[in-house]
Amino acid sequence: MTCLLFAMWFVSGIVMMYVAFPQLTNRERVMALPAIAWDRVLVTPDRAMTSAGVASYPRDLRLMMLDDIPVYRLVEWNGAHKTISAMDGRLIDGITSEQALAIASHHPGAVHPQMIGTITRDQWSVTARYDSLRPLFLVSLGDREGTELYISARTGELALDTTRRERIWNWLGSIPHWIYPTVLRRDGAAWRQVVLWISGICIVVAVTGFWIGILRLRWRRRYARGTVTPYRGWMAWHHIAGLIGGIFVLTWIFSGWLSLNPGEYFAARGPTENMAVRYAGHEAPRIIASFRSTPPPGAVEARFVWIGGRPLMMLTDREGHQTAAGPENGVATMLSDDEIFAAARRLLPDAAMTTHLRLQEFDAYWYSHHNERALPVLRVGFDDAARSWFYIDPRNGDVLGRIDDSRRTYRWLFNALHSLDFPLLLRYRPAWDIVMWLLSLTGMIVSASGIVIGWRRLRLTQNS
Repeated sequence: MTCLLFAMWFVSGIVMMYVAFPQLTNRERVMALPAIAWDRVLVTPDRAMTSAGVASYPRDLRLMMLDDIPVYRLVEWNGAHKTISAMDGRLIDGITSEQALAIASHHPGAVHPQMIGTITRDQWSVTARYDSLRPLFLVSLGDREGTELYISARTGELALDTTRRERIWNWLGSIPHWIYPTVLRRDGAAWRQVVLWISGICIVVAVTGFWIGILRLRWRRRYARGTVTPYRGWMAWHHIAGLIGGIFVLTWIFSGWLSLNPGEYFAARGPTENMAVRYAGHEAPRIIASFRSTPPPGAVEARFVWIGGRPLMMLTDREGHQTAAGPENGVATMLSDDEIFAAARRLLPDAAMTTHLRLQEFDAYWYSHHNERALPVLRVGFDDAARSWFYIDPRNGDVLGRIDDSRRTYRWLFNALHSLDFPLLLRYRPAWDIVMWLLSLTGMIVSASGIVIGWRRLRLTQNS
């Protein structure tokens, strides 16, 4: 039984090397937005926050278009999403199917958008991250790629996109690899326990099998046929392949088990709410803004932030290019590294900042492989007990990630052992692919031979 699971994991792992689970990237999201109609923005951010009833400055505040209506989108610290009309300040708590089709028509891949239906949860929107946006309108773009959009029926936000290729290949990739059927994954706690127990049992089986294989191996006093293994046929394949690839099988299953963070040992990847508030240098639900001076044309999104007590409006165009502007006048401004470093000192007020530098190249913890990551990036380090580092985008001051001792351990025990994210292999990408294929094929030989042996023994048992 465990060999069947191992075979499934090796085959699906190869698929996952080239086709990821569907997700909406920030670039895909902004490409689907129309340009902001500044002349229709009649409500200031302050008034929008008052209409939303927020008690403190939200985690996220953006101005964008909902089809032809400018709206403010707020994300509170508890994860709640709210949408406020920038024309009259009313709370928008639902859109029609016609509006969803109009929103989809702005997507660059839209050919002939058609409504598929309304869903609460399906295989691709199964995780809890979409709970605040449900139910979802499912819209087909009618393009050659078979793209389908998930649009929140509550807020009108584009939540997810999938293509025909992603949907097909993930049934051979992420879904079996993560044991991800909707009926199980919809309950995050139950799914986590199932995967922890299954992978834990497989670890025990792999360890015992590897140890038995070592005990059966003879280098000096060889067996009668002059071989190092007492077995023949499939048993010999299983024995030798298991010894060659056994270490990698063990590290893969162990690191996969660690990915579920048993015991909650590994820290979160982002800053906490308190860190974010200190970095912003502002907590009150207000920001001074006036749109009498029209900001630069072409912006599809305006994000309002505070950095070190300074209010800023980050303008993004359809290509993902960002420009910092003053919210009070819309005039482009500059955000210096020194200003960001000064604000970053507040992230950990009880610790001293020991390093602050601009990285022009990736380091061992900030690199682009499975996730797109930008350069240059700022890195600040502190002398706290966990030796924390923060990575910050110099273009907009966003804190992109946090690394401490527990996350460094996770990086080497999971990313390195499970995905072979070693700097040397990543530098020469074909080398990474070749190594992954060779090790996966070895693992498949171990698994396939184990399946054949088990099947033969089962038949002998039934016939006896």
